[in-house]
Amino acid sequence: MNAQQVVVAGPHDVAVQPVELSDAPLGFNELIVDTEVTFISTGTELSIYTGREPRAFQPGQWCTFPFQSGYANVGIVREVGANVTRVAPGDRVFTYGKHGSVIRYNQDRLAVRVPDGMDSVTAAASRMVGVAMTAPIVADLHKARTVAIFGLGLVGNLAGQMFGIRGCRVIGVDPVASRRALAERCGIQQTVGGSEEEVQQFILDQTGGQGVDITVDAVGHSAVVGQALRATARYGQVIILGTPRTPIQGDLTEILADIHLRFITVRGALEWQVPMYPDAGNHISQYSKQETIFDWIQRGILHVDPLISHRLPPHEIQTGYEGLFRQPETYTGVALMWG
Repeated sequence: MNAQQVVVAGPHDVAVQPVELSDAPLGFNELIVDTEVTFISTGTELSIYTGREPRAFQPGQWCTFPFQSGYANVGIVREVGANVTRVAPGDRVFTYGKHGSVIRYNQDRLAVRVPDGMDSVTAAASRMVGVAMTAPIVADLHKARTVAIFGLGLVGNLAGQMFGIRGCRVIGVDPVASRRALAERCGIQQTVGGSEEEVQQFILDQTGGQGVDITVDAVGHSAVVGQALRATARYGQVIILGTPRTPIQGDLTEILADIHLRFITVRGALEWQVPMYPDAGNHISQYSKQETIFDWIQRGILHVDPLISHRLPPHEIQTGYEGLFRQPETYTGVALMWG
């Protein structure tokens, strides 16, 4: 079966290439999807494309070059295997499939019907909401009233919106004015930029000198985690949402002592630790998460469309990657239009 797929050959080297998908009969849990739209991840994908992800250079890793990228796909089901019951031929589905014109996919990863009337680009872009949603999932919100999101890129913006939906007062932190303005358009009412000292003082002023109950690093930079820790109130929580990839030098004892003396809880928020489908006694899953996301979008309380800046044909994938990397104020979210 002939198809086209995005392949990252090395740092800053990406193209759409022809691939041959297997013509073997579908496995019990497999399906074939004709892609309409895919959406670029501004975190994981860019880290591989730019070479900041060290495992891309290591043989045998999940992201080793050459790498077939992408994990946000919306398309029409063409065919299903004997055990596929969640979707049927003709359904428009959201999956974690790659950037490709046709995908052969296992429903064990995730397959969810897209609601009628929802734009396919919006549905594909909602993939990044799933990344961000892990932060409010792992947070203890019972006594938390205030949250500071450090980094208002795509994931941070969406995380801030969701903490707001859950009833928290959210402060968005970002040095880039355009990102702060976009966050405010999406309903994050308070944002702040400036130096670390200015940000810290703003947060203290807004919280009666206490700091916020929850801080979230949505950047993936260890120095930002340290800044977030200093803005966290006693007995508060620091959530690491962005995957740390940048090495820094510092005094670990000072950080650990601060966590210890102020009774701070540090939580990881990698989405892949959430099960794909509901298990017995576990009602939080990637599936339930995605259904909630679709519901919030349809109800108009979660704003994804303002974050979609570009809709490009697949052959302009390098333009999309370079734009997201070099012009993040302009390229806030990029969809590839396959259908």
